[in-house]
Amino acid sequence: MKKIISAAILISLSILSTQAITAINEKERGYISLSTSANTEVAPDVAEISFAVKTSDTKSMQKATIQNKEISDKLLTLLKGMLDSSKGDFIKTSDFNASPVYTYNGNKRNLDKYEVSNRVIVHTKSIDKVGTMIDKAIEAGATNVDSLNFSVSNYESQCNSLIEIASKKANTRALIAAKSMGASLDGIRSMDISCSENSTRSFPRMYMAKNMLASVADSASQESASTSISEGVVKVYANVNVSFFVK
Repeated sequence: MKKIISAAILISLSILSTQAITAINEKERGYISLSTSANTEVAPDVAEISFAVKTSDTKSMQKATIQNKEISDKLLTLLKGMLDSSKGDFIKTSDFNASPVYTYNGNKRNLDKYEVSNRVIVHTKSIDKVGTMIDKAIEAGATNVDSLNFSVSNYESQCNSLIEIASKKANTRALIAAKSMGASLDGIRSMDISCSENSTRSFPRMYMAKNMLASVADSASQESASTSISEGVVKVYANVNVSFFVK
C-alpha cells in the first residue's frame, strides 16, 4: 500500500513539474502583438422609431390612464396600418409608467398631478415612410419622438466579412514583421475580435409641448409633404487584436 501511495505522489509531482516547465517555456517564447481593423459604409435598410405618449390629470390617476390608453390605441392602430409584416416590420409598447408628481415648498410636499407615460416602438424596413410615420404619430397624439435609429439587416454577414479582412491583414503584417527580424510565425498566442456599428445619422430627441408637436405636423400637412428624414449611412467596424508566437 505504501509503495502504491508513493508511486501516485511521484506521478502527481511529475505532472505538476511538467506543467510548470511548460508554463515557463510559454512565457519565455517570443511573440509579436498587433492590432488591425477593417470598416465599410452601408446604406441602412432598417429604422427604429420610439414614440412616447404622456398624459396627466390633476385629480385622478384613472383619468390620466384612460386618456393615455385612448391615445396609445389610436397610435398603434395608425402605425400598424403603415407597416409591412411580410418584411419583418413590427410595433410594440414598452416602459409603461404611472405615478404622482409632487411639488415642494420647503419641507411641505404637495400633489401636483398624476402622470402616465407609455412608449411605442416601431421597427420597420419601410425607410421611405419614416417621415410620414413621424408626422402621423404626432397628429395622433404622440407627445415625444424620443429617438430614431438606422441600422442594417445584414449586420452579421458584414461583420464576418470585415473580421476576415482584418484577420488576413493581421497575419500578413505579422509575417512581414517576423521575416524582417529573421524569425517565423509559430502559432497564435492569443486573439481578440470585436465588431460594432455606428450610424452617421441620429435623430435628436424631441421633447416638446404637445401643441408644438402638432404645429410641426400641421406645417408638414400644409406643405403636402412629410418631414424630411436623411438616413445617412451605417459604418460597420471590425477590430482584431492578436499575438503570434515566433521562432
